Amino acid sequence: MAEPRTADEVLARAQRASDLPDLDGAIADCFACSRLVAWREEVAATRRAAFRDQEYWGRPVPGFGAADARIVILGLAPAAHGGNRTGRIFTGDRSGDVLFAAMHRAGLANQPTSVAADDGLTLRHTRIFSAVRCAPPDNKPTPVERDTCAPWLHREVRLVAPTVRVVVALGAFAWAAWWPVLRQVYGARPPSPRPRFSHGAHWSGGGTAPDLLGCYHVSQQNTFTGRLTPAMLDGIFTRAKGLAGLE
Repeated sequence: MAEPRTADEVLARAQRASDLPDLDGAIADCFACSRLVAWREEVAATRRAAFRDQEYWGRPVPGFGAADARIVILGLAPAAHGGNRTGRIFTGDRSGDVLFAAMHRAGLANQPTSVAADDGLTLRHTRIFSAVRCAPPDNKPTPVERDTCAPWLHREVRLVAPTVRVVVALGAFAWAAWWPVLRQVYGARPPSPRPRFSHGAHWSGGGTAPDLLGCYHVSQQNTFTGRLTPAMLDGIFTRAKGLAGLE
């Protein structure tokens, strides 16, 4: 099957995805955003010195975790030398070190580390994916790239929607990306005015839509400066588990 190379082809292919494995394969074969394709391939070819002996994934990064997840963790995009290298979201970078350590403390992961796609990590009741599936330059997707990639996000949410009870949005970008999902997947009108992002912000979905929790992104910019501490992250996962009926 031909790889999606335009926004219309992304939409059509996402809508045809019958299950998560089918969707994951389609996402990994996407070539719709020329700037992101060029960047992810350049990073994979030049590599960081510490990883010069490794073969980079250099493709879009699918979601990871339970098909019957009750909690969804929504990120921004893969890291250039993390997910873009390993092929698994939040794997092989400092952000993942913080995230999965917290998930392990919360009982949502079987181990506290995520270093490679074959390291034995499994998630409990949780699935992780990002609003944009390719590593962007400077971690900043353009609005066009965000919108072109959105059908992958919408389809993934639709496939896990029967069990999901809460979405944890890592950062303002992921928080903003949720409102179109609300309309496209759940047929619900986003609130007006839309709730502002902040750490610990909570919007109750009501009806069939899941609750939304805001969490500062697990980036080094936040964790190294103390803006996001382990205790703050633990608090978010405790709250998420409560909302998901896991406690």
